Amino acid sequence: MSPAAAFFDLDKTIIATSSVTAFSRPFFAGGLITRREVLRTAYAQFLFLLGRADSEQTDRLREFLSSMVKGWDVAQVSQIVTETLHLHIEPTVYAEAIALIHEHHLAGRDVVIVSASGSEVVEPIAQMLGADHVIATRMEVVDGRYTGEIAFYAFGENKATAVRELAEEKGYDLAASYAYSDSLTDAPMLDLVGHGHVVNPDRTLRKIAVEHGWETLTFVRPVALRPSFPPPRRTVPAAAVIAAAAVGLVLLVRHRRRRQA
Repeated sequence: MSPAAAFFDLDKTIIATSSVTAFSRPFFAGGLITRREVLRTAYAQFLFLLGRADSEQTDRLREFLSSMVKGWDVAQVSQIVTETLHLHIEPTVYAEAIALIHEHHLAGRDVVIVSASGSEVVEPIAQMLGADHVIATRMEVVDGRYTGEIAFYAFGENKATAVRELAEEKGYDLAASYAYSDSLTDAPMLDLVGHGHVVNPDRTLRKIAVEHGWETLTFVRPVALRPSFPPPRRTVPAAAVIAAAAVGLVLLVRHRRRRQA
């Protein structure tokens, strides 16, 4: 039998936020964007989280982000994402998504993150989640800097095409595979697999899910992957300290007696 896979959209499916706009503050702190651009990305995220960003607004946001990153140093972006991942992404991960990823791995299925966000943002998140592969938007890079052009936009039908190509490369049986998304634009990807799932759908997506026979899931519990960061220091019980001191005292007395003898 051919192996199967589970394909997960990222924003508002695995995490309860937008992966790109979540990093607007550290990008500002790193000198990559202006305060005005921070406010604009915050507004875009607000529309996104409310589900009010239509395809035209999404395209405008894509064009804005493309022009904004022009000239950015790729290494600096990757460093900022890696260093602030625990602050801006970890607390937003849905517990239900983590449980599903674990279940698919236990069943022997590869987990693939499929996102319209840039690969420099998605790949560290996927690594944190233990995903096996990533399909993400790729920005054109020349001499270590973004040109502002998009080499591959992982959105809509392009997602489905990339999923199909990865399935051919890895030998996945798409009829036995799973897909999860909160967005109507991912309908082509959901249609590819035998087990499509919509996450926290709006009224339109819920209706389409019924028509296609896709299962509806509700994710409501964003939880930090780690209880705290950095991890709390271990405290040694008082009894252990007293016992250790007693043993040390006994050894010291024995050592002195031997020297006197």
